[in-house]
Amino acid sequence: MYIELRHLRTIRAIQQAGGLARAADMLNMTQSALSHQVKGLEDQAGMELFVRRSKPMRLSAAGHRMLRAAERILPEIDAMEEEFRSLRAGRTGRLHIAIECHACFDWLFPVLELFRHAWPEIDVDIKAGLAFEALPALNREDVDLVISSDREPPPGILFNPLFDYHPTFVASSQNPLAGRAYITAEDFKDQVLITYPVSRDKLDIFSEILTPAKVEPRAQRTAELTAVILMLVGSNRGVAVLPDWVMREVKTNADYVTRPLGPEVVTKRMYAATRAEDVGKAYMAHFLKLARSEPVKLQRGA
Repeated sequence: MYIELRHLRTIRAIQQAGGLARAADMLNMTQSALSHQVKGLEDQAGMELFVRRSKPMRLSAAGHRMLRAAERILPEIDAMEEEFRSLRAGRTGRLHIAIECHACFDWLFPVLELFRHAWPEIDVDIKAGLAFEALPALNREDVDLVISSDREPPPGILFNPLFDYHPTFVASSQNPLAGRAYITAEDFKDQVLITYPVSRDKLDIFSEILTPAKVEPRAQRTAELTAVILMLVGSNRGVAVLPDWVMREVKTNADYVTRPLGPEVVTKRMYAATRAEDVGKAYMAHFLKLARSEPVKLQRGA
């Protein structure tokens, strides 16, 4: 027996209308065409689907069985069609994010808070455990956007520039380096360097300063959270290099000093990597716009 969606819609319309004439109007077809369709369906089933002798027309036992199938299947089909219409219109979609930057949570959460109000039907998630496999995950469509400061796009991936930032040295005001105008690689030889627990190539202090100068800090200590790193620094347990957007709370705190990495100030750029075909979606364009503007407010102390 070959059942099409139009057959299920026919059964439902006749049940709702109570007769062929009104059902034909609901389905925008002639009564003759509808009657022919019902006859063909009954021939396939090998039994009557309607008791025609009753007024209004009512379903037979077999018709009720098909109606139950229609009432189960058609709402799912209608919902899927509406979802496809929303996708075509750009109202719904998915934004799963992987982050190659521990400190980015400071500006990402305010961005997502604004984004969710503008796009409530977008499925937003932050994927954990992908920090070092993020770009392959983007290519596999496991995630839709990667926050990174490393610009090495594979084919089919766009690196959308977001904003520039300065990796900034932070220390206790009691630290001997507090009197320096800027900090060089040699200054770390006698310091305990506190970093996030990630590989050195993902840390600005190593990739931009220490590794090129072939300098090692006296020791290295790690902490997961920015707040914990700053607490340790404020207690003079070590020094750190963090993006300038996380410095807004310590710049006016007498327990801390912040200094540029120099003598020439180090500038890095943050990117949002996306698949090329996704960048034109309205919600993705709006997210990128927010991600370009909100971090700058944090950098300015707003």
